[in-house]
Amino acid sequence: MNGILLVDKPTGLTSHDVVDKIRRAAGIRRVGHTGTLDPGATGLLILCLGPATRLSEHLTNLDKTYEGTMRLGIVTDSYDLEGKTLEERPAPALDVAALQRACEPFTGDIMQVPPMLSAVKVGGRRLYKMARKGEDVERPARPVTVR
Repeated sequence: MNGILLVDKPTGLTSHDVVDKIRRAAGIRRVGHTGTLDPGATGLLILCLGPATRLSEHLTNLDKTYEGTMRLGIVTDSYDLEGKTLEERPAPALDVAALQRACEPFTGDIMQVPPMLSAVKVGGRRLYKMARKGEDVERPARPVTVR
């Protein structure tokens, strides 16, 4: 088997869980993904099968598009809805222009500290795994481009 498989990853599974399921279903060992999605994230997971695994290095660094839903007025310890709510306050009246202005500091070439509930590895371990064990580690900021 050789090719690219596009998978809509459900929440709760790691990217590696999906790879394992495809390996078993297809009966092949050479299956790789082109970027890790957090277990709490859903979305497109691009898998390369068989000899096409050589393409993964070219696909991994392509631009990606993320979509999300925000709930304004709460602060959690994990920066997402899975975390413990630390604070609640009324959300101010907002319009599109105000939202654009609020997002400007987070666009362009920036340094970003990954949240604890991310798939980024620190010291060879996934941050979300450490976070689920109650660990909080220093996370170096890394360069990202947000458009």
